[in-house]
Amino acid sequence: MSAYDDWPGGPREFALDETAGQHRDPVSYVSYEEFGRRFLEYAASEARIAGAFGQLAGAAFDFGPIGVGPGHLVKASAQVQLGRPRVRRGVDEYISFELSIPLSVDMLIDLAVDRHRFQVEGYIHLHLTARTAEPLRVIIDIAEPRPSDVRINVATATKRGRLLRILASVDHEIRRFVARYIAKEIRKPHITAARDIDVAARLDAAWKL
Repeated sequence: MSAYDDWPGGPREFALDETAGQHRDPVSYVSYEEFGRRFLEYAASEARIAGAFGQLAGAAFDFGPIGVGPGHLVKASAQVQLGRPRVRRGVDEYISFELSIPLSVDMLIDLAVDRHRFQVEGYIHLHLTARTAEPLRVIIDIAEPRPSDVRINVATATKRGRLLRILASVDHEIRRFVARYIAKEIRKPHITAARDIDVAARLDAAWKL
């Protein structure tokens, strides 16, 4: 064996590298575009979205009493409870999500001389889109919820209650309030943070020695 055999890049080193390489798993390369798409689909998964909004499950809140109906002479108040969100993802030109949050509402209409209680079941529908932003971020964009995104089924036991529901615009008041509440909740820091994935910052933090 000559001294050259032990030099960096000499025959012996090449032989060792060749032997080591035989134990490596084969690599299937993909384009930058394909890698980026796969990464985005992985980062914006149904599980992550469900986890972020799962914190709303079981949340309860009250509203009212507020004036409703002609002249706002009727007073309405309610207790609202949210259920566990359901998520459906769509992968096309954009990665989007359809989020449905079940809700249960116990509403009381007070006429001063009479009271009527309404049991309301329904859900609020949210549309989310995964977007990329500079310098290297994934942002889950949420369309501002509107009253029309709230679907409800109001039940009352009496004809007078059904008439009152129409005159006092009970359905509209419920939809308007729930939409406003959810819009406020999704702007809170813990949900905002879950919707903004700073990829560069996380990579830098992971590689710190």
